[in-house]
Amino acid sequence: MRQKKRITIADVALKAGVSKQTVSRVINQKPDVAPHTRKQVKDVIKAMGYTPDPIARSMKGKTQTLGCITPNFTDFNFSSIIQAAQHTAQDYGFSILFASAETDIQFLPVLDEMINRRVDGLLIINPRDDHRYHHLLPIIEQGMPIIYLKNAPVFEQVPAICLDDEQGGFIAAQYLLSLGHASIVIILGPENEACTRDRLTGFQKALRDENLVVDQKLVINGDWTAESGKAAINKLLSYGVPFSAIFAQNDWMAIGALQALREAGLSVPQDVSVIGFDGLPITAYIEPPLTTIQQPIEQFGQLAVKMLIEAIQKQDIHPEVIRLTPSLLIRKTCAPI
Repeated sequence: MRQKKRITIADVALKAGVSKQTVSRVINQKPDVAPHTRKQVKDVIKAMGYTPDPIARSMKGKTQTLGCITPNFTDFNFSSIIQAAQHTAQDYGFSILFASAETDIQFLPVLDEMINRRVDGLLIINPRDDHRYHHLLPIIEQGMPIIYLKNAPVFEQVPAICLDDEQGGFIAAQYLLSLGHASIVIILGPENEACTRDRLTGFQKALRDENLVVDQKLVINGDWTAESGKAAINKLLSYGVPFSAIFAQNDWMAIGALQALREAGLSVPQDVSVIGFDGLPITAYIEPPLTTIQQPIEQFGQLAVKMLIEAIQKQDIHPEVIRLTPSLLIRKTCAPI
């Protein structure tokens, strides 16, 4: 069951027929509000069940504490971002409270706990892969410093640190094309994630530059797991669809694809070339070592903490979106056709 929508100052102002500034003055017991207006706003606040206290408490004084909410602690990229963020925060004299919320339903109580613990600002990993960003809108409106990580805002006025996923897909395609490959399997990540779409867009752009198009028979959905990568390649092999290369949108799906090829008696890269995405450390130790698109993953945590602390100290938030550039890490799983 979805959590009830949080009532915002804007909701109260609309219902009361006044400005948000007037509602804020009433909440903060400022004197420059007419008595009848003050009563009207208070009546609406009571009727709507608006509760600003947790936010108000969080903005009184600084605790030198940041909050960070991640979808999970098991994903290597997320855990690496968190570790880099913690080290950087410590360098600046801040501590970080970490919590995970796998779904947007779990996210709201975790967010409330962070606010009640009076964090000075928040780092939010992947806020737009589900609807959890909706819960952030009221505190964004009230001025809580927030940084998005791995997702760009659509209309929210918040800074973000993202990967240039489109450029990553472009680099992967360019490299495979330079080796003469044209029949390329693409194993996609989940459709709801922006990085899936962006990596595909970049890949398609590189093909268009060579007057080629993606063969839709070679585009298969995965879910970031090795099992889904293996299943994708087994499906194509069972159908007898020819291909000479595979672009898996993350390393785990590439590892699954490698296992499927090996079990089918195909050699990599002699029969099929494979390229992954992420640059997980384990990919250097599998056989053959995986060629991949590497993310500058620690920079996410480092830059985000610096941006957040600057926003806290200056009490001024610029909704800048920084896109980090991935790079090609050439190993042993790709060869000329």
